[in-house]
Amino acid sequence: MSVLSVTRSYSVPLAWRPVLLVLFGLTACVLLLYRETALAMVTIWHRSETFTHAFTVPPIVAWLIWRQRDALAAQAPRSSAWMLWPIGVAALIWLLGDLAATNAVTQLAFTALLVLMVVAVIGVEASRCIAFPLAFLFFSVPIGEFLMPQMMQWTADFTILALRLSGIPVFREGLQFVIPSGNWSVVEACSGVRYLIASVMVGVLFAYLNYQSTRRRLIFIAVSIAVPVVANWVRAYLIVMMGHLSGNALATGADHLIYGWVFFGIVITLMFVIGSRWSEFPSAVQPIPEAGRLAIQARVPQNRLLWSVGVGAAVLLLAPHVVLWSVVKSEIAGAPVLTAPATLANGWHASEQPVANWKPAFQGAAAEFNRTYSSGAADVGLYVGYYRQQDHAHKLVSSDNALVKSNDVVWSQVSTESRPVLIDGATLTVRSTQLRDSGHAAGASANRLVAWQLYWINGTLTSSDQWAKAYAALYRLMGRGDDAAVVIVYARADAAGGVDAVLASFLQENLSELKRRLASTRHGE
Repeated sequence: MSVLSVTRSYSVPLAWRPVLLVLFGLTACVLLLYRETALAMVTIWHRSETFTHAFTVPPIVAWLIWRQRDALAAQAPRSSAWMLWPIGVAALIWLLGDLAATNAVTQLAFTALLVLMVVAVIGVEASRCIAFPLAFLFFSVPIGEFLMPQMMQWTADFTILALRLSGIPVFREGLQFVIPSGNWSVVEACSGVRYLIASVMVGVLFAYLNYQSTRRRLIFIAVSIAVPVVANWVRAYLIVMMGHLSGNALATGADHLIYGWVFFGIVITLMFVIGSRWSEFPSAVQPIPEAGRLAIQARVPQNRLLWSVGVGAAVLLLAPHVVLWSVVKSEIAGAPVLTAPATLANGWHASEQPVANWKPAFQGAAAEFNRTYSSGAADVGLYVGYYRQQDHAHKLVSSDNALVKSNDVVWSQVSTESRPVLIDGATLTVRSTQLRDSGHAAGASANRLVAWQLYWINGTLTSSDQWAKAYAALYRLMGRGDDAAVVIVYARADAAGGVDAVLASFLQENLSELKRRLASTRHGE
């Protein structure tokens, strides 16, 4: 008895051969010219557990496109010259993101360039066959940590509400809370962002592969967003309850992370099992008749339009790097010289006695100082971190820069708010944060600090991260360089006369002098 094995061969249609050649060439150009952005993405995938799943995105995209090979072969590729406009916009966005040293912007723009390149070369009609795989590629961008503060807040709210409903008294302060059996806090790992991002990615893929109707797909995607959020709230509550009921013998160390992943795995598995009950299988795809296949293969490609699009796209890909090279070449080189003044206005003078044993957790500054200044009974700490020749590893506005790190064993952040301050007849908004010495009693005001934070971007003051990045990109395009600084003033919460009054008085009397010194540092004076 013999078994006849039939192997189906796939030959590239004539019309597709030059198209694929141009497409592969442009893809190589993107990967070469924007290699630093691509490498930064891979570095984050490797470094952060939140985005490790992104390693699977490129092979999944390749597999999804391969599944559509018959549908693609049935299309006549026709390059779209008008797609050069969105390619140019994406290239401009990448440039602005690089000037502002904003990873999320450059990486989104880089991914958009890869997707738009495909659409421009093979055409809109052919691209519809692989629209989902192209869109799925955006899951490779390591973005989503901006959700962390809000999700941490929601997790704390739910956990504390559930504890109180369980009859356990809770004293809360920010993201820290105390119950009779011990102290707890909601940190980044408790936010549930990593669960949410992984769930959404897998949920979108599951919905695409298992459902045909748009309604079912959208419902399942919505469920894949809601389930991990709620599951994380329940997980946090159960971990605290396990620690409380076991006398802190369980779920108080690394084991609570393990319990969290096990719980999340069970919940997500149940979500997929339930979702599979409503699966819709696609109808069988009718094979292309041999005559039709031969007709497709015989189509003559429009080489003139194709090569015009290819050359135009290559020029647009190169343009941001020419501008960037010109900007960097004109910027100030060398390390800045920044010294703490011995005296300031109205009798403020440097003191050897620090306000507190604390220093803002800002990394990568080209120069910095942290000094205490006294005037009468008032003591104010002043930290200035100066940045020049910023890049993705050394930049002013970064998730790595904070007043207090989440794993700081001494200081913790209690609250943050925006506060208007009247200085020189104008209202200036500062970011006001209250800090607590975690090594002392929760209610001890003597062990608290209030810190006001401002950014100085080439002479412009702002307390907004977003505006700081926007100003940085604008001034670099204007040829003014990327010099910037963070200015933080802080005092004890129990300062005589009120901490807000002390800090406001210090800024009103000395901000102009600080701006003058920062400008002198920029000009090398």
